[in-house]
Amino acid sequence: MPHRFLAFLVAAVLLLPGIAVSPAQDKAQTLPLSDLEIASGSGVHFFRVELARTPDEQATGLMFRKELPEGHGMLFDFGRDREISMWMKNTYVPLDMIFIRSDGRILSIARDTVPHSLRPINSGGAARAVLEVVAGTSRRLGLAPGDRVVHPVFESAR
Repeated sequence: MPHRFLAFLVAAVLLLPGIAVSPAQDKAQTLPLSDLEIASGSGVHFFRVELARTPDEQATGLMFRKELPEGHGMLFDFGRDREISMWMKNTYVPLDMIFIRSDGRILSIARDTVPHSLRPINSGGAARAVLEVVAGTSRRLGLAPGDRVVHPVFESAR
């Protein structure tokens, strides 16, 4: 009997408005921030990025986020160069996906991705990492394949 009451009490507390934490809210937690810069033909551009390294962090990525501030993003480090495929499932913010080789050079850019799309977005070659930023950023800053990305993830290649 005490176990049933405890289960009822826990269920009642979780269902109270404003107190329950939905799975979407829980998954939208941020990771620690680090600095990243991109040297392009138009200058050096600075970003604050979250680093997604584990499979769980990468699977969640920027899903469930309602906004992403300008100058912020998420860097997915896959540890080695390989073909990368991403999607926009449960992602509310349109993004630019910047695919980066191990040497820190931009391989390709997928601009203005469509929120909630299940369409695969491919790197178009071997890349180590993906930088996701607000859609329109790469065009506005004039970013292009061959530009150099500076972040500790790419320091071993220098």
